[in-house]
Amino acid sequence: MMNEYPFLVGGRWRTGAAPIEVRFPYTGESVALVHQAGKQDCLDAVACAKMAFETTRRLSSADRCRILSDLSCLVAKHSEEFVDILVLEGGKTRSSAQQEVVRAATTLRISSEEAGRINGELLPLDWTADTVGRFGITKRVPLGPVLGITPFNFPLNLACHKIGPAIAAGNPIIMKPASATPVSLLLLGRLALETGLPPEALSILPCPAATAEIMVRDPRIAVLTFTGSPMVGWHLKQISGSKKVILEHGGNAAVIVHSDAMLPYAVSRIVTGAFSNAGQVCISVQRVFIAESVYYQTLDMIQKSVAALKTGDPRDPGTDIGPMITEEAASRAENLVREAVEQGATLLCGGKQTGALFTPTVVTDTSHEMRINCEEAFAPLITVHKYETFNEALSEANRSDFGMQIGIFTNYFPFILQAFEDAEVGGVIVNDIPTFRADQMPYGGIKASGAGKEGPRYAIREMTEEKILVINPQGGLP
Repeated sequence: MMNEYPFLVGGRWRTGAAPIEVRFPYTGESVALVHQAGKQDCLDAVACAKMAFETTRRLSSADRCRILSDLSCLVAKHSEEFVDILVLEGGKTRSSAQQEVVRAATTLRISSEEAGRINGELLPLDWTADTVGRFGITKRVPLGPVLGITPFNFPLNLACHKIGPAIAAGNPIIMKPASATPVSLLLLGRLALETGLPPEALSILPCPAATAEIMVRDPRIAVLTFTGSPMVGWHLKQISGSKKVILEHGGNAAVIVHSDAMLPYAVSRIVTGAFSNAGQVCISVQRVFIAESVYYQTLDMIQKSVAALKTGDPRDPGTDIGPMITEEAASRAENLVREAVEQGATLLCGGKQTGALFTPTVVTDTSHEMRINCEEAFAPLITVHKYETFNEALSEANRSDFGMQIGIFTNYFPFILQAFEDAEVGGVIVNDIPTFRADQMPYGGIKASGAGKEGPRYAIREMTEEKILVINPQGGLP
């Protein structure tokens, strides 16, 4: 009998009238029943968060550090349970699920450490004759209840990137997981209640998007942090009112392989970055630009590496690429490839859908205008392009509505500095892929890729406000 999961409102578990089935993407079989929150549950969660803020904002650094440290340890302790859930609800391979659990525990540990490093400044204000003697002291103060909305592709670690900084900053948080992958977050909520976190400070509400919008519009929510599609994210920002909004939308990330690159390493990393998690990564490698002098050699190496990948059951330890989240997602990827080929592109390998599986795909001879290049594929596919000069490659990489991260493989320092200066992205990754992310680093994009930064230290900044105390010692003298 499959497990049934209630949802969490202000530290208390509730059930709804119509639970939904969570399905294993590889077979389509039901693996869990998850109760859905309704309008009143959302309003209750916001009320609980507003009330809890009076407590959380006064928690000491020691308390916030301990809560997050304990939660990190609990995630590690329950790692096998999390791995099993991530495989079944999201179709991740076991190795990918294991990596995500390790990262989630790390993200919480980093958040615990950053909770003790929320510093202020001492500012001299005596720059003019009429301000002699005055000085200022700044500190960062929590903004209030946070609403976090997470996608299906990394349902545990991306949730920790919202929960960890919120708690570290002293804010209550309400989480809305993706409908396809809510179970891992509900387990995380159960563990969080064991840490001594004020129970009213946490709600986890699986619910339809329209229901979640009730909370997005609610003025009692101080911060909205959203990870997902641009269309949804910009819509939510539009209806959010005056609250702080952090958006992470992903993109169609580019890699530049210059002639001096260490080709075997570059190829191995490109294949990892393009096909891990079935390409369902916000910074998955999608567009590959290769210098003309090494183009055919590199392309041949890529094809051979892709041919060695095994696609199939994610429960099999030998599987490299599991299913996409739904058959519809795989069908969209197949349509992107078919459309590109009809417009003149060359399909070198892959491009086939079987259920939710989509074979790893390499396409050449594409143009910038093709949807396979200008949209986020979010699938295990890459387009490969030849270039003559680094300027040309960087210019082509910038021809995108998105700007999350770029990877460049070169040791020529002027090109590295040029990319750092001119690449229209939030992050430049040298001698590695744009898919690289260390959980403590600032992470966020420009253009359609979003607004604001993640990474615990940087998300804490987004979830707090700088406040200044100005002191005039002479004004208090008799």
